[in-house]
Amino acid sequence: MNEVARTATTLMQLKLKDAPTLIESVFPAQKVSFEAQAERKAVAAQTLTGLGSYWKGRKPLILVRGIVLGSLLPPTDDPEQDLVVFEKLMAFDEESLARRALAANAFSASALQELIPINDPEEYFSGRGWRRDIADDDKLVLYRRALATFGSYEEKAGLGKRPEEVNQEWLFAPVWPEVNRHYAHLGVSVKSLPELVEQFGVLRYGHRPRVGDTFSGGGSIPFEAARIGCDAYASDLNPIACMLTWGAFNIVGASVEARAEIEKEYNAVANAVRSAIDALAIEKDAKGNQAKAFLYCLETRCPESGWMVPISPSWVISKNGNVIAQLEPDTANKRFNIRVKSGATADELREAAAGTVQDSNLHYQLNGKIHRVPIRTLRGDFRDSHGNSGNRLRPWEKSDFAAAPGDVFQERLYAIHWIAKDSLKDARPKTYFAAPTEADLERERRVQAIVAKNLARWQHEGLVPDMAIEPGDKTDEPIRTRGWTYWHHLFNARQLLLYAELKKHTSATMSLSFCQMINTSARLTRWTVGDGPGRSGGTKQVFDNQALNVLFNYGCRASIYLLDSLAAKVSGSPIPQVSRLEQRCLPAAEISSDCDIFITDPPYANAVNYHEITEFFIAWLRKNPPKPFDEWVWDSRRALAIKGSGEDSRRGMVAAYKAMADHMPDNGMQCVMFTHQDTGVWSDMVGIFWAAGLQVVAAWYIATETTSELKKGGYVQGTVILMLKKRTAGDRAGFKQRILPAVRSEVQRQIETMMHLNDEVKSKHGEPVFNDSDLQMAGYAAALKVLTAYTQIGGEDVTAFALRPRVRGEVTVVDEIVQQAAEAANSLLVPEGLTADTWAKLTGIERFMLRMMDMETTGAAKLDNYQNFAKAFRVEDYARVMGSMTANQARLKRVPEFASRDLTDSTELGATRLGRLIIGVQQVLAEIEPQAIVSQLQAEMADFLEVRSLLVDLLAFIKRKTLEPEVRTAAEILAARLKNLRFGG
Repeated sequence: MNEVARTATTLMQLKLKDAPTLIESVFPAQKVSFEAQAERKAVAAQTLTGLGSYWKGRKPLILVRGIVLGSLLPPTDDPEQDLVVFEKLMAFDEESLARRALAANAFSASALQELIPINDPEEYFSGRGWRRDIADDDKLVLYRRALATFGSYEEKAGLGKRPEEVNQEWLFAPVWPEVNRHYAHLGVSVKSLPELVEQFGVLRYGHRPRVGDTFSGGGSIPFEAARIGCDAYASDLNPIACMLTWGAFNIVGASVEARAEIEKEYNAVANAVRSAIDALAIEKDAKGNQAKAFLYCLETRCPESGWMVPISPSWVISKNGNVIAQLEPDTANKRFNIRVKSGATADELREAAAGTVQDSNLHYQLNGKIHRVPIRTLRGDFRDSHGNSGNRLRPWEKSDFAAAPGDVFQERLYAIHWIAKDSLKDARPKTYFAAPTEADLERERRVQAIVAKNLARWQHEGLVPDMAIEPGDKTDEPIRTRGWTYWHHLFNARQLLLYAELKKHTSATMSLSFCQMINTSARLTRWTVGDGPGRSGGTKQVFDNQALNVLFNYGCRASIYLLDSLAAKVSGSPIPQVSRLEQRCLPAAEISSDCDIFITDPPYANAVNYHEITEFFIAWLRKNPPKPFDEWVWDSRRALAIKGSGEDSRRGMVAAYKAMADHMPDNGMQCVMFTHQDTGVWSDMVGIFWAAGLQVVAAWYIATETTSELKKGGYVQGTVILMLKKRTAGDRAGFKQRILPAVRSEVQRQIETMMHLNDEVKSKHGEPVFNDSDLQMAGYAAALKVLTAYTQIGGEDVTAFALRPRVRGEVTVVDEIVQQAAEAANSLLVPEGLTADTWAKLTGIERFMLRMMDMETTGAAKLDNYQNFAKAFRVEDYARVMGSMTANQARLKRVPEFASRDLTDSTELGATRLGRLIIGVQQVLAEIEPQAIVSQLQAEMADFLEVRSLLVDLLAFIKRKTLEPEVRTAAEILAARLKNLRFGG
């Protein structure tokens, strides 16, 4: 409180109470998109993923930082300088980029000398490196010059560390004088980000700003808000989400000293568990070699041959080590022995990769005969007279932890990954794979006996789950495919024994590490074959893709491999001591704390069923949770979770956002993030905020493109950022006829303002602030700003309108107005080189083609742009005109790539003038006489005379924008012939 009082003597409290926020008009969305993508690509190196990488929905910290700052800073009468200062505070400016590159040692001495002329290299370099006495300030002189040789922001930023990775005091040292000058009229005087946040909080709210998130999930929003100096409130219905947020505050955000104590605790636990396992003598052989991992597969009796057949989709164990498993028939026992072979040939590796599961069939060869039995047949899948599906798998009991003798699917240990005794203490120990010996199988039986003797007691004491699996979209899978009915069935005997030992050392900090461990070793952890440099193989996570993927073979970590994570340094980024933190475990609608700014990423229309899959963890933690987790309800509370996008979910969202609106001041701000999906989600969102008493004031689109080995082709993650304020009190009725002109006017004003800023910045810095997607999104926001100001539309109360069930195929007044806004925005976004008159006469597919050709020439086109503009221009099938749909290499087909079937009158493009011109250019390339092509166009187009100038414009555009020289020449020839055409002579 004293800190606030001190600041208030130099600042006028609440001076900005009624002032707009910067994010309502300016937000460097392109640069934030790039930085967000860079943060995502850091994978395990992201600040919070160490707490629980199974929670995939965390929003990038750099995005959260931008939203908080944009919601606090005010616009001045100099929007260009507002943007400059904002980008400095985000470390996006040229000086920050140089410092980020230096922090990453982006250039070697020789690279710098190749990039830029250096008149006196001996001043900087000695031999092949820097002089020892050279200071960072001297290095920066060269780094600034070197970065100036790169053209785009992406190239420059890609050389350096992410802003959060760099020492903040050094990174932002040059920023504060300019910040203080720009905001001197407000009495601002700061020398750190927390000071800036606090002073603008005083100016806007009268105190340090308080940021809340009632869907805190993985905790990135409240964590980043606190890290830059806000007070933070976090709540979530799900206790696993609450635990992760607690970890963000108390582990990652802890002081250096506190993290050192956590490391001591982790080491003590690891040593205790290691000693207990050593005493049981279940992981070392007679020679002292230490097991690192155990590989298990299913086994079943084939109904055709009567043999027991091991099941695995691949028998490759390690690509790098050329290690495979080979099946050898044991005729006497009608089963297969499994031999592990190192040094396999390329042919043997290829043969082993096929496995005994192919296309959902058990597939194997015996005595020269191929046997193929569907897995569903083995399970005995059926559908009863009522249409209910089932199978003949035995449902496992609470006392089970392994298959019973008569079960369809048995389980067997088929390989062990060993660490050689003489290299146990080496940094890179020697490892090898071997089939289990009789002594190994005896140790396996010992483990089974220990678990059988203790399981009931462990379950009673909460050391092992005793919680049943509740059926659901994701949880049906283990029940249906394996007969598992309790959560402990997802773990084998070794895993249960090891985790029971770990659970004896329960604390809040250990709980987070424990959840990471069970995510890396369960019956659902894929074994990877180590195809990376120096990798022999290892287990992946259970939640690779937010589903409970039941496997035919899996890897199980031994204690040395599992406990290795506890030896790692606890990395972090301390939260300033001034930040006050509050956390609750409750539904969003039950919030009872006030916040100035709410930033939320709600689960609405979210495909991830966290309310189901987190029961995997809840089952282990719900009994005797440590403080402060014992204050929470350790249940997923599925019935209360907002999920999907039906009527109940809409009502839940309205209740949540109305509660947040009720707990923020009249000048408070809300930011809602949601993944860009169909227009139905847009309409639903508008209705939800309408009913909650909120008005949209801005919208931004953040694109993050990536690819995944688990998905075919590329996919795009795009996030819409909606900014909202409380709707002004009082009734305001509107009718479509009056609203539409106001929408068009607001769209035009918004886009023209942004385009003006674009021109100003581009003329000075070479790059615009906003791309076409930003401008298009601004068009939506302008429409929603007008629309959500009303309390009645066409005589209907907006709350009633928002809550009534949506009829399939219905086009509501909201849909109409949003579409009108999109069309108004698109009419203003004329590609460079076309006249507005020509643009107005084009069809949707023509506009799409030309818009994307223009974006491709600037290097700005990403797959999400094609998706978004296809929707905006109402293109039926944009994939038909795409040359590549790969996420980071998306592009249109080039003119020569269009096949004749792509350009018939029955296709969307072929029926247009542009389609006819593409055929014409192809004909010029095929050396058909240009005059014949013109005559053909004239014969096919009834309005040829009226549109001739438009055809010439289109060909001139193709000439300017196409990449192939021969196409440019052909377009120029055809345009010249059209332009010089003589009639009547």
